[in-house]
Amino acid sequence: MSMLNGAQMLVEALHLEGVEVIFGYPGGAVLNIYDEIYKQTYFKHILTRHEQAAVHAADGYARASDKVGVALITSGPGFTNAVTGIATAYMDSIPLVIISGQVPTVQIGTDAFQEIDAVGISRPCTKHNYLVKDIRDLPRVIKEAFYIAKSGRYGPVLIDIPKDISASVSDFSYPEEVSLCTYKPTIKPNHRQVKKLIEVLKISTKPLVYIGGGAVSSNASKRVRDFVHSAGLPCVETLMARGVLEANDTHNLGMVGMHGTYAANMAMCECDLLICFGARFDDRVTGKVSEFAKNAKIAHIDIDPSSIGKIITVDYPIVGDMYAVCGELLNMASELDSAHYAKWRDHLAHYANTHPLNYQDSSESIKPQWVVEQIGKYLQNQAIISTDVGQHQMWVAQFYPFNAPREFLTSGGLGTMGFGFPAAMGAYFATPNKHIINITGDGSILMNIQELMTCVECNIPVVNVILNNNYLGMVRQWQTFFYENRFSHVDLTLQPNFVALAEAFGGIGFRVEKKEEFVPVLQKALASKKVCLIDVVIDRFESVLPMVPTGAALDKMILK
Repeated sequence: MSMLNGAQMLVEALHLEGVEVIFGYPGGAVLNIYDEIYKQTYFKHILTRHEQAAVHAADGYARASDKVGVALITSGPGFTNAVTGIATAYMDSIPLVIISGQVPTVQIGTDAFQEIDAVGISRPCTKHNYLVKDIRDLPRVIKEAFYIAKSGRYGPVLIDIPKDISASVSDFSYPEEVSLCTYKPTIKPNHRQVKKLIEVLKISTKPLVYIGGGAVSSNASKRVRDFVHSAGLPCVETLMARGVLEANDTHNLGMVGMHGTYAANMAMCECDLLICFGARFDDRVTGKVSEFAKNAKIAHIDIDPSSIGKIITVDYPIVGDMYAVCGELLNMASELDSAHYAKWRDHLAHYANTHPLNYQDSSESIKPQWVVEQIGKYLQNQAIISTDVGQHQMWVAQFYPFNAPREFLTSGGLGTMGFGFPAAMGAYFATPNKHIINITGDGSILMNIQELMTCVECNIPVVNVILNNNYLGMVRQWQTFFYENRFSHVDLTLQPNFVALAEAFGGIGFRVEKKEEFVPVLQKALASKKVCLIDVVIDRFESVLPMVPTGAALDKMILK
């Protein structure tokens, strides 16, 4: 043991946890911590230009690396600025440790300068949170935070540290293990339940595997692929699961839900056994709950027992880590006859062939789907793709050829505009040898545009491809379909000059108005090794199709 102050303890603990990079923004309540960061050589600190961006960057790092992302923020408005990032990670089960400063303990509850109840505010959007009131608790709290963030169902954990605690001195002994009597995630599944699922599969004639983000989090993607290939099972993916199966895998019917493929949604409606691998039956997937998979028995595999039966009644619950569950399923896969499902697979292949994802290409305007396809063809699995939220997000999910997990970083649950750019920054530190592309909209990019400065200062070569239709595109689409073209406050015709804006920060800007310009510009942007904005002028009124209206059954798709 050694005598350290709280700030020194934190820095040493981050080192012992193997932290390589943290993202943050200083302020009065964390000055002691930043002073120790100045002295240390263990990890990089990336100064973002907004606290929301710091948390999104830590989130992107975690998604791309399968490590815990770390963000450091100050008290009061520093913390409230970060809440959107914390909630984004919470909704998508991303492992983060957020360290926030707090006013000294004697001032808590006095409405002191820059005081806010961080624990109370964050309780609904963190997996767990701590307010450290005794310096002797700090090493244990940090160890527990990292353990909780990346065990069971992953999620963000907050450590709120008052300024006097970061200055107090005590013995430092960092725990080697964590034992929490009220928190014991189930890793190994009940063997009898897994066996029962295999027995049900044997008699099913129309089984369907529904793959969620849990397959990515648990690093079970290869086992999922091996199992469905061995058993001959058709599959659908959620937005968060894109890349678990390769884009051209014949077992892959594509994304399911509101903007899912015709084949995927019809498979959901017609299957007689639905096997959910780590998804949460989100409303954008289920549509009208009473009509969802109404002819099917439902199996749900998840490490979080509270998710099972939460929205949809489940016939075969299996609690456990996806990697472990898939291991047991693989051991029994030889009992299944792939030929038994051949007629069903042919039926779904007919749907895929007769109603593929498509769009009306044009020589007069640039279609956004075409841009996404060109990026995929040029980069060929050498990129990490992030997005913001809106039409561009759905076009990427539909038309980009994802072939591996962790290639696609997007805000699925909260739907956060402004996520894509800082998340791409974080992904760069996780995968510096890959191209980092943020595909965004002209509305979303402005939400965290200040991070151009972070990229310039830290040499982060994120290429931002702006699909610019001068609209808040998805809201405009809804107003077209459901509000008789009353375009209320969605017109973004008055926009900045994105080329000049990029250059003003020290980056590089491009504008693309013709199809033949796009690939050469993309090549120049990637070769520059600098942060870039590529402003691509697209068809203003292109819509994302198919589309299932809110509250409708999945087979009630708008196709054109």
